[in-house]
Amino acid sequence: MDFLTDQDAKKYQEDGYLVLDGLLSPAECDELRLRMGEIVDGMDVPQHCRIQFSTNHDEQLKTQGNADYFITSGDKIRFFFEKGVFDDKGDFTVPKERSLNKIGHALHAYEPLYKTATHSPKIQGIAKKLGLKSPVILQSMYIFKQPGIGGEVTPHQDATFLHTEPLGRVMGVWIALEDATLDNGCLWFIPGSHNNGITRRMVRTPEGTYPLTDFVGREATYDDKLFIPAPVKKGGVVLIDGEVVHKSEQNTSKKSRHVYTFHIMESQKTQWSPENWLQPTEELPFPALYTK
Repeated sequence: MDFLTDQDAKKYQEDGYLVLDGLLSPAECDELRLRMGEIVDGMDVPQHCRIQFSTNHDEQLKTQGNADYFITSGDKIRFFFEKGVFDDKGDFTVPKERSLNKIGHALHAYEPLYKTATHSPKIQGIAKKLGLKSPVILQSMYIFKQPGIGGEVTPHQDATFLHTEPLGRVMGVWIALEDATLDNGCLWFIPGSHNNGITRRMVRTPEGTYPLTDFVGREATYDDKLFIPAPVKKGGVVLIDGEVVHKSEQNTSKKSRHVYTFHIMESQKTQWSPENWLQPTEELPFPALYTK
């Protein structure tokens, strides 16, 4: 039996998102979390993260370091921290495993367990059911949403950052490795908002200029009352249309909300914008989702 039914596919197309239980078993979730614990244990903290501001020049160096580190992370596994987790000497103010916001953006390529989860028969089946002919994997992230400090993610559309012509070719796959609840910062969506296009794009700036990226256009303002929460149990998945408006609140609870998420693009008759921050490289062209 198909993991994604015809009815599910119709609901995804109508709402722009879909919650499905049971993509991964609890044991598979624990395995991914365990491996991530090992990655964090072996983490070298990038030097620019430890620079503390004492002058405007230092602030600029840190900002530029962060920007370089981010924009070149598409084919690497890199570490991104929550605000305020380093003291003025550049040492952690929290246990290091509680310091991270996310790790990205090529877990799907270089980490065997994550690669297996990304290319799983269920994921391939979802893509086929949705009619994707030549889907490729753009990027992947492990998001921690730390207890107490996991920051809010303001309303946005993924196509702002991952732009294609035509639009409508990108889908996020958001896998809950722990229960995502109202208390620990589950996703919220505006159903049907994927039909209204996008109002803002993040683009690369001309080479040699800072900042390295800039925004064109403005994020629309959204009525809070339109957002519907999408809690999901451990092992469940949320499919996210690239244009649907979504957000998550700060995690004020004592529980983390670990997630493995990646983005897929239908590459057939699609142009990936050369202005996107994320670009395929010789080392890592966007890999095909379907494995022979």
